Amino acid sequence: MKITLSQLSFHTGNFAENTAKIISAIQDAKQIGSDLIVFSELATCGYPARDFLEFDDFIQQALDSILAIASQCTDIAAIVGSPRVNTLSKGKALFNSAYFLSEGKITHITDKTLLPNYDIFDEYRYFEPNKRFEIISYKDFKIALTICEDLWNIIENPMYPTSPMDELIKQGPDFIINIAASPYAKTQIADRQKVLSSNARKYQLPVIYVNHIGAQTHLIFDGGSCIVQANGEILQELNYFKEDSKTFDLIKKNQSIHIQVDNPNPIKSRNHYEDIENALVLGIKQYFQKLGFKQAILGLSGGVDSALVSYLACKALGNEHVWAILLPSQFSSQHSIDDSLALVQNLNIQHEIIPIENTFQSFLDTLGPFYKNTPFGLAEENLQSRTRGVILMGLANKFGHILLNTSNKSELAVGYGTLYGDMCGGLSVIGDLYKTEIYDLCHYINREREIIPANILSKAPSAELRPDQKDSDSLPPYETLDALLNLYIEEEKGPAQIIQAGFDPILVQKILRMVNINEWKRWQAPPVLRLSKKAFGPGRRVPISGKYLS
Repeated sequence: MKITLSQLSFHTGNFAENTAKIISAIQDAKQIGSDLIVFSELATCGYPARDFLEFDDFIQQALDSILAIASQCTDIAAIVGSPRVNTLSKGKALFNSAYFLSEGKITHITDKTLLPNYDIFDEYRYFEPNKRFEIISYKDFKIALTICEDLWNIIENPMYPTSPMDELIKQGPDFIINIAASPYAKTQIADRQKVLSSNARKYQLPVIYVNHIGAQTHLIFDGGSCIVQANGEILQELNYFKEDSKTFDLIKKNQSIHIQVDNPNPIKSRNHYEDIENALVLGIKQYFQKLGFKQAILGLSGGVDSALVSYLACKALGNEHVWAILLPSQFSSQHSIDDSLALVQNLNIQHEIIPIENTFQSFLDTLGPFYKNTPFGLAEENLQSRTRGVILMGLANKFGHILLNTSNKSELAVGYGTLYGDMCGGLSVIGDLYKTEIYDLCHYINREREIIPANILSKAPSAELRPDQKDSDSLPPYETLDALLNLYIEEEKGPAQIIQAGFDPILVQKILRMVNINEWKRWQAPPVLRLSKKAFGPGRRVPISGKYLS
């Protein structure tokens, strides 16, 4: 049997475009004689559809898509993910399903059994878990069809009481197909490869895996669809961070399965920072494409954060679509202006210099009767940031651009940012990268030639909101801060465990309190492109007014 894996980017709710892409791929697979083409989880509607799934019309359009796709499945079969109505008398309204389409119709439906309900996943909100296990017979092969999480219960101390493959293996399948919507995170590629290989070895069956590619708001899907031998060896991978397809032959000889691929490309070690860069570029690109925008604007401060975001925006959108605005105040150093101009030249992007001193002073004059007899302090510092925010949003609004936010995860964590100021924007590009990771990524970007000016990477970080200000005036060294934050946010360690790891108890109490009392700010921040297993946003749900550790 000749099988094609089709790794495509889908747009949530864009049924016409998604259906057309699927049908086009089916026609291409027919041309090369494929017997079966496999698409990813919830391909018709995009993933995640979230509360769109609660609209009857949305579900009907998904079914209409399936029927349109099925009509093209003559002389070929297709596996397509889509929601379907639960016609049983009990349970949630929907199933997360994989449709098997052949002979111009729906010939089999497999429903997802294990519904993740952690981090960014919220599937049990919408879907009923499957309780019926049947293999699919097609062209003398028996297929164990599973959906994403259905293969992830193989770890020690499993999360779910049921393992779908433990049930399906009893029916003697020849191989496993898994369709998925598995988003990128910094450790996810290695974790995913381990899970797929473990399943192949445990059940002594080949695993055919198809994942989403693309980005949906804050989530980035990295692809990496693959073919896994029964011994656990990953025989071939599709591209990461790109649409791709691969076709191979599955041959049955004496009840054993042989996989024949052209130009097998066994997995190779991955560069951590190359993956992060590719993920962020894809996230920016598809955020703009799917919202129908082309132009980005951002404030360029002379610091490392805005420099990195400028570079990533140029890679995603093209340098002709990036507009950098320098907004110096009376506290801005000349070297910050010079460093920004050097970056502008390196990236060849349009820029403007708009001094804010007069605008800032007009705000001070307006507030003067209320601020009188008080020292210059945090309110005045924040007012500078808000002046910049007003100007940037005014330009973005006037010319139809998206303002890119340049806050990093270290700052977002401890509230080191100004609401309606430097926290403005339509998308937080690096809000899931700690400051130390940003420096490391910039050094990677500069590995062949200087793109981020060396002076930006060597000088002490500063918001430049008062004379001689440094980040270190308010925060511990970023190496210390980021390690502490990682334990609390990603590793979910409490204060006692963090202190046991060697951190000063007074510092631990201070930093954790800063994290907790600034949750209200993060609720008003732009969506953050997710790179870790615990990014700020829908995957980290803590109360604003909670008392824990505060």
